[in-house]
Amino acid sequence: MDNEFLQTEEKIVSMLKTVYDPEIPVNVYDLGLIYKIDIDDDKHVTIDMTLTAPGCPVADFIVEDVRMRVESVEGVKSVDVNLVFEPPWDKDMMTEEAKLELGFL
Repeated sequence: MDNEFLQTEEKIVSMLKTVYDPEIPVNVYDLGLIYKIDIDDDKHVTIDMTLTAPGCPVADFIVEDVRMRVESVEGVKSVDVNLVFEPPWDKDMMTEEAKLELGFL
């Protein structure tokens, strides 16, 4: 991987850390909702993500927020966000910081 690719990925992760589920005070990245970030050679980004629950009432809002914020990263040409439910999300996917924030530690 080249340095430019790594810098773009870091910027995307930083931007994902600004996206929150309105009901949870932790960002989607630290919650472990982002399963995969792929960046092709033309800077088209594909993100696989999940939700804490399949029936999440703000699913469309969160997915659109992820797409719009990642599209704002310099150099990114387009973003596709795939909502997946395999593997199912559980609290063990959260970062230590997220677990601490939510009182799981």
